[in-house]
Amino acid sequence: MASRLETEINELEELAKTFGSDPEINQEIKLRIEKLEEDLLLLEKKTLFSDIYDSREAILTIRAGTGGVDAQDFAQILLRMYLRFCERRGFKAKIISQNEGHEAGIKSASVEIKGPYAYGNLKSETGIHRLVRLSPFNANNLRQTSFVEVEVLPKVENVKEVQIEPGELEIDTFRSGGAGGQHVNKTESAVRVKHIPTGITAVCQSERSQLQNKEKALEILKSRLLVREISQREENIKKLKGKHAQVQWGSQIRSYVIHPYKLVKDIRTGYESKNPEEVFNGKIDGFIEAYLKKRSEGVIGKPNIVK
Repeated sequence: MASRLETEINELEELAKTFGSDPEINQEIKLRIEKLEEDLLLLEKKTLFSDIYDSREAILTIRAGTGGVDAQDFAQILLRMYLRFCERRGFKAKIISQNEGHEAGIKSASVEIKGPYAYGNLKSETGIHRLVRLSPFNANNLRQTSFVEVEVLPKVENVKEVQIEPGELEIDTFRSGGAGGQHVNKTESAVRVKHIPTGITAVCQSERSQLQNKEKALEILKSRLLVREISQREENIKKLKGKHAQVQWGSQIRSYVIHPYKLVKDIRTGYESKNPEEVFNGKIDGFIEAYLKKRSEGVIGKPNIVK
């Protein structure tokens, strides 16, 4: 397909040389070339989505790590960054759970993201993100390094993809916090679901009813179990091939430096931006494309999503 488009572009360019003196024909050829180049670029991008779950919706979770209040503030900055990215891409993003920090920021948040290739676009964000800046929460305005963990999961579409026995679940309800209105805050509508054999949990508090929150939490839980199963399968294959497999859950994937200089750099791909403000405003397309290209070349492996 790509070679055919390239051939058509070359033929039109040769045609343009022949009829270059005719402005009307030349303009028509130019428009056709531009359209074919757009189609070629779109096709090249689609070839980067080679994983089986790339076309699915995504569930993105952010958790503040080391760094105290600064880490919680950084978590909120990243949440806004991803929401702005989704807005720019035309994805529908909905916060389904959020745990506010005591002083500032958030301790954690989960977002449901709907759109074409939502998971394929955002899987590059899975890992540890590091921020270096002068702390706005420090009386002496000292430099502070903080860490935030980001997890991106493909949404489970088929119940048969993940089998859970009834006795394997532990379900708790609690009163929702944060935004949501009086109804949400006064009733125990929020739901936490735990898969007892693995210890994996999922929380949802965005819906009005306990039943709806339970269904959404189960979706997240199944997505985490699915990715865990895939990761274990891949690790077993590596072991059979004689390679030592190591889940580098705590590995840093990207640094955001605000002080003493300004630079956002992806450790895996080497891609960087000297405009952190632009990146925090949701312009992370370059980082995503660099990651997808490295993945397609086999330079970097799949993200380890579940502990």
